[in-house]
Amino acid sequence: MPATEADLFARFDALGIEHVTHRHRPVFTVEEGADLKASMPGGHTKNLFLKDKKGAIFLICAISSTVIDLNATSKLLASGRFSFGSSERLLEHLGVEPGSVTLFALINDPDRSVTLVLDEALFAHDPVNFHPLKNDATTAISPADLLKFIRSLGREPIRLAFDDQGIPTRIEPDAPVSHL
Repeated sequence: MPATEADLFARFDALGIEHVTHRHRPVFTVEEGADLKASMPGGHTKNLFLKDKKGAIFLICAISSTVIDLNATSKLLASGRFSFGSSERLLEHLGVEPGSVTLFALINDPDRSVTLVLDEALFAHDPVNFHPLKNDATTAISPADLLKFIRSLGREPIRLAFDDQGIPTRIEPDAPVSHL
């Protein structure tokens, strides 16, 4: 069974991660939630669940305003061409429904089959906001705690900086990406 919001918050509490959650109507796109974000401090995110033509799975988490050139990103990561993952694949790998894609869903990927890619712009905002496994709430945590959560899952993210045209530059790690 996928983790619940209560499971996620229990993990935050066990790690000493401060978190604030705002309840709201379900939102399925960045644009649809624009009015809600206006009243919530911090950086708001978009989360792209992708697969490449080789079958590797990726989760790109970025500030909502970041432009992302998926072709340039796949080339930089030495992966096959990206396409959006199906709802079945999303449920299988991250345990969430479409519209609820979130970095926090990595709690449901103990085998680490999903490669995490973070927009460096996330670290310029405090807090950063993600859905807590469902799209009817938004949870804010600090960027430092975001990394603490990721690392508690035995992961190290790939960090990319995107320019105004969405072309990425690799921040870290410098080593080549391996696909599971």
